[in-house]
Amino acid sequence: MPTNNLWAGVLSQLLIHQESGCPHSARHAIRLLDQLCDCDDLDAEVRLLCERASQRIGQSLGVRQTTREACHARAA
Repeated sequence: MPTNNLWAGVLSQLLIHQESGCPHSARHAIRLLDQLCDCDDLDAEVRLLCERASQRIGQSLGVRQTTREACHARAA
């Protein structure tokens, strides 16, 4: 189960990015969302939401692929 600190970190970075447009915070949020997606006991619907959020933030930065997508592409 993801820790409260991980959830709080994701929310914090998302808010900082939303409020200031800080690309560094956006990249941190993507990284933390991807960590959440890697949690084995995360609900499938919540995992999908985290993946969508990670992708959406990446698109807002003009990033073609999030780190998670790039890793999956290499593994295939």
